[in-house]
Amino acid sequence: MGGAPPPPELGVRSLTGITDLPARLAALNGPARERADRLLDASLVHGRTVPPPELLSWLQRTFGSVDAVRKQTIVKVTNLATLEAALFAPLRAHRPIDGPAHRDDLAAQLATTGEDPFCDPETGTPGNIFGRVTGPRITTGANAALADAHHGVLVFHAHDPLAFDAELVAEVISTGRAWADLARAEDPSAANYLLIWNCLWRAGGSIVHGHAQALLGGGPEYARLARFQRDAIAYRASFDASLVDDLVALHRDLELAADRAGGVSVLAHLTPIKEREVLVIGRPGMDERDPAFADAVASTLVAYRDRMGVRSFNLALWRPPVGATPDGPWRDIPPIVRMVDRGDPLQRASDIGAMELYGTPIVGSDPYEVIAALSQA
Repeated sequence: MGGAPPPPELGVRSLTGITDLPARLAALNGPARERADRLLDASLVHGRTVPPPELLSWLQRTFGSVDAVRKQTIVKVTNLATLEAALFAPLRAHRPIDGPAHRDDLAAQLATTGEDPFCDPETGTPGNIFGRVTGPRITTGANAALADAHHGVLVFHAHDPLAFDAELVAEVISTGRAWADLARAEDPSAANYLLIWNCLWRAGGSIVHGHAQALLGGGPEYARLARFQRDAIAYRASFDASLVDDLVALHRDLELAADRAGGVSVLAHLTPIKEREVLVIGRPGMDERDPAFADAVASTLVAYRDRMGVRSFNLALWRPPVGATPDGPWRDIPPIVRMVDRGDPLQRASDIGAMELYGTPIVGSDPYEVIAALSQA
């Protein structure tokens, strides 16, 4: 980004926080221990390798330590309610990437993108049938390649996708909801609303120009949210407790939560879908446009960029269907923003492979380092 600081230098180090997780769980007592037992399984796995003498210098250069390769500790964590899981394996983040080194930094790459259709959204994007929403720094259009009955793009007036601040993030949330309300007025049968933000090509952004997307449809809810809601209903039936409340309490018990104003919590997720996943969780019945929630999302995303050096990310807003009753089947689902780091935009290798698609995600970052950075923000 033009005005963002460079990402911090991250050296090879052991996951001293996450490797203590089984011991932290064992030290819990009373309701905290009961909650952890029904929500989480965590264990350490120790692996050994026998490198030949010819490989030692390369291992030292690549991973910073030959001993770190000879003897490795992997942390396996599973959420027993949702079956989300992660394998924390620190050396995976430092695998060598074949191919030529990048000669351009990200700012230079972004400077070459020039004009694109989003630079003038009024002429570069189709309009939705209900019109456009225009704010101080965002103008909406229709996605030319629809993914649902209603699919909009929230085009930022600034070209640089990383030139956001807290006010722009809050405007993304409010503009997305304004777009959804107009779409639902046009089509009352559509109530499933999803706000997403894919920043740069590593995260699936096909156009560099800063933008987010909003979708609204009918029928079954979007699959990942529907699964989470089903798990919340089952958890309520089994334990007469809120899955979300217990997840927040568990992360707080394990010192992986930061409390924000208005009852909003920020979690360094214990079962991340990939690197440095963070959850921002509001109160049940809270509107995502509530300043406390919007401010927490904004400050977290800015810290993500400035304190952790994240340059490419996916962000999604989960919330009940628009118009859902507060005492109905969605009562335990507050507004939740999930965001995940997608890695160096200039790196050739994908961060997602067969394990992420069909097995268990492999994660190289430590959630205790994530929460430390966010707590200081």
